[in-house]
Amino acid sequence: MILFLKTSILLIKKERTITLIMFIALISCFSFVACTSDSKRVADDYKLYKMQQEGWKSKRINQFIGDINYTATEVPLQYYLLKNIGNNPQKIDSIYNANNKERIIEIEFQHVNQKDLLLPNFSNKSYEEAVEYMAFSIKKDFTIITPSNDTIQCSGVHFERNFKVAPFKRALLYFNNIPPNDIIKLRYQDHLFGNGTIKFNFNETLLKL
Repeated sequence: MILFLKTSILLIKKERTITLIMFIALISCFSFVACTSDSKRVADDYKLYKMQQEGWKSKRINQFIGDINYTATEVPLQYYLLKNIGNNPQKIDSIYNANNKERIIEIEFQHVNQKDLLLPNFSNKSYEEAVEYMAFSIKKDFTIITPSNDTIQCSGVHFERNFKVAPFKRALLYFNNIPPNDIIKLRYQDHLFGNGTIKFNFNETLLKL
């Protein structure tokens, strides 16, 4: 009887030990997933564009990778024309009809602690080289994938210099030959900060308000 009790007690202790190990392993697994999610995650919201009593609602996609937030937003072509041409409906309509297959994407890079991302410790370039890359070479890193799986190269870029006044770096990307109602995917090969391929899925079109 005593031997039986000792054996039973040992078995119970062994089962408790195994249960404890499994519990610790499960907690570790959840912790790992949480850390992975924090290092790379996606968050979507919307940006409103308003100009001269005209308004549009555009999806804004945030990709958080490490300490950098990558944000992509489609800029309404009509808004862009209004902003740059002014209130001239006839001229805007004419230019829009001639260029309605053009897409403009606003891309922003921001450090979580609002540090200057063009410093050498982030881009492995001198500050001047990083500025030049943002102004010219970065367009080669962006493509758009259409619903028919066509790959459209970025045709131009405009780097908006803010001279360290704003905490982010922003550029406008220009693409041609995309039907206005096509739902697009933006693909970025991050050669500036070295975070690999980043995809932005615009699963809806712009909404005119």
